[in-house]
Amino acid sequence: MATAPTPGQDGSPRAPAPSQGVSLEAEKLSADASSPAAQPAVKGPPPEKPSDMHRRSLVIFSFWAIVLCLGLPIWWVTTTIYRAPLPLDTMLQWADGKACRPVIPVYISIEAPSLEKQQAKKVLRLTQHALDDLNYVAGHHLRLQLANATTDADADADADADADDLEPVVMTVRLTPGHSTDAFLQPHSLILDITYPPTGLPSRTSTASPLTSYIAMELLRTFAEERNTISYLFSRFPAASGPQPYGLSAEVVESLSKQTTRSLRYSPTYHLTFSLFTSGAIPNSWDIETAIQDYMQPVLNILSPVHNFTIDTQIQLYATPGAQSDVLSKDDLASFINAAEWPLSPSIGGAPTINFLLFIGNQTVGLDSASEAAHSWLIPQWGTVYLQPLSPSASHVVSSDLKQPMLTFAGHLLSLLGTPETGSLPLRLSTLARIRSADLLLRASSTLGSLARLSRALPSISIPKSVADGVAKAIHHLELACAHLGSQEGLEHARVAEAEAERAFFEKSMVGQLYFPDEHKVAVYLPLLGPIGVPLVMGIINELKAWRKRRRERAAAAEKKDL
Repeated sequence: MATAPTPGQDGSPRAPAPSQGVSLEAEKLSADASSPAAQPAVKGPPPEKPSDMHRRSLVIFSFWAIVLCLGLPIWWVTTTIYRAPLPLDTMLQWADGKACRPVIPVYISIEAPSLEKQQAKKVLRLTQHALDDLNYVAGHHLRLQLANATTDADADADADADADDLEPVVMTVRLTPGHSTDAFLQPHSLILDITYPPTGLPSRTSTASPLTSYIAMELLRTFAEERNTISYLFSRFPAASGPQPYGLSAEVVESLSKQTTRSLRYSPTYHLTFSLFTSGAIPNSWDIETAIQDYMQPVLNILSPVHNFTIDTQIQLYATPGAQSDVLSKDDLASFINAAEWPLSPSIGGAPTINFLLFIGNQTVGLDSASEAAHSWLIPQWGTVYLQPLSPSASHVVSSDLKQPMLTFAGHLLSLLGTPETGSLPLRLSTLARIRSADLLLRASSTLGSLARLSRALPSISIPKSVADGVAKAIHHLELACAHLGSQEGLEHARVAEAEAERAFFEKSMVGQLYFPDEHKVAVYLPLLGPIGVPLVMGIINELKAWRKRRRERAAAAEKKDL
């Protein structure tokens, strides 16, 4: 039932109540307000001005410009490892034996006063042919020449020219007529006396004779140990261009190997220490100065062209040996020296020390035969121990009691220095100088090759200028040593070359960098470059992205304008 409108105060009909209509309109407005289209849009940042974008780009690129143009050069200059230029190819040529063919010429003078000059020349020529045919070592040449002296008073003008061409001789072969063919090497001089019958001389048409063959065989026998040592030496070094030890028996190779192992490494100076050890309080003095002057100094004077020597002495009381038995076996020799209690002098001034130890005690060394015994033994690369029996009441060792120990020390000194074991003493010392010169030349060449290979294998290792100077000096002296190999001058140059090559190879700054791993560089640079590099890289990446976006927008706007 419809409700009638209520009249107003003026009698007119009253309007219906607005509650229902208002609620409907409010619901409509609420629905409109909740729709997504009616929500207000989120206010974004204002558009970036072109000047701000340009400024941001300049800031980013200015940082990169500072890093690339200033920081990187400074880092490169301050961290670059200096590598002095080295003649690597030349160094490897020396190591491979291509720069020098080591040849030791041994000049021998033929002195034949009883022969005419033409006949003496024929003997020399035929003997030289025989030597060349029998010699199998390419690096060791025996060269013959006529003696300077001539008995012919009317010597022609070419005699003076021949004398001018003579080389310094190592040995003189003195030919003397006799009833039989015989040879004798003088023990205290470099003279080989050979007697011959007149029937041994070559005729004018012969190409050989018994005398020339005999002279050649005697010379080869005299220089056999030197020739074998040179052959063995060349076979042990890759720098040598000579052949392998051709023609050497296993016994000879073993003997040379033991001799090489026993001898000390070459040094221009050696320090000799003479020590007196006794198990009690006496003897407490000895005439060592007199004994050295009488029995040792002559050998040292002969060795002076090759080595220099310094000497000191000491006395040690109450020194107990490691072996107490009266007859020492070979096993006891290793423990005889009590290194923990015996104060042996160390090397002085950098020179290797050779120890000569005299122990007062009634002990002997038992040999293989039960009836044989010895009082001394040689320790390779160390020295000699001599057991001296003496009266228990003797408080002083006189010079006469030191004669045999000193002679033993002198012989062992020659062995420790690598002196050949056969031949007269002057010949052995002359051979030692030639062997040492070849050894030093090969060692220096091998060291230069090792340095060149090290430099190529480690590009990051520093090479100071001192190393380059040492290498240049070593190569210069190697060239001179190769040109005068076998002479005293060649020995001096080889000595300097070996010392310079060793000094360059063991440079302290280079040795320290051999154990510098690349991981250490990463550990140093990563904490520094990480925090600095990440913002720079991300900044330029974002700037490149924004530049590409702006470029696409401009392209799209231009395309829309064209449409």
